[in-house]
Amino acid sequence: MRNLLTILLITFSAIAAEDPIEKLRDRQDRAALDARAAALHADAAKAQKDPDKWYRSAVAHSYIAEVAYELRDKAGSERAAEAGVADAEKALALNGKNAEYYRILGTLCGQVIPANPIMGGLAYGKRAKEALDKAIELDPKSARARVAHGVGYYYLPKNFGGGPENAINDYKQALALDPKSAEAYLWMGVALSKQHQNAQAREAFTKSLQLDPDRVWAKLQLDKTPAQ
Repeated sequence: MRNLLTILLITFSAIAAEDPIEKLRDRQDRAALDARAAALHADAAKAQKDPDKWYRSAVAHSYIAEVAYELRDKAGSERAAEAGVADAEKALALNGKNAEYYRILGTLCGQVIPANPIMGGLAYGKRAKEALDKAIELDPKSARARVAHGVGYYYLPKNFGGGPENAINDYKQALALDPKSAEAYLWMGVALSKQHQNAQAREAFTKSLQLDPDRVWAKLQLDKTPAQ
């Protein structure tokens, strides 16, 4: 009995000590993200009817797609995003009224596009916009949905209505809803940098890092943005 109790305590301690998945994303720890996503997907597949488990697997795959793209592995990013889309769709099939499930589906659809902007835009652009519009409709006060909507616009080709200007409008709305959104400041900086507004971009990256000092990609963006 004592041995069993010891094993349980060790197991629960390991779970409690496990890094939040956002921190793995912040550190660009691709290997740990891959392992976490595989475990979450297996857990969801075992449960089958639990939408939140499919959602958590979708989030993990979204973070893999994000980090892979940051590390210039576009093919890996595309594969992870497509796998995540399938999981997000399973979550929505079980609960079609959850704004956050629509947000992650829209985010993942948008993450497919950068690897192949033309074909990806045709196949996933409309789906991304529809899912993110639905997320905002269901939860108008979701800053995360606004950021995701803006990222979708940022990566969507201009001939499909995308571009940094529309993205910036979404980031501003996100910050109005949540002034402490490190993600909104980060993507605001990316969009401003794209428009060669370097001073404003550096301010946004700096603010993002003040709110989330561990975000490696934000540090890299700040470092590569000219001071003048």
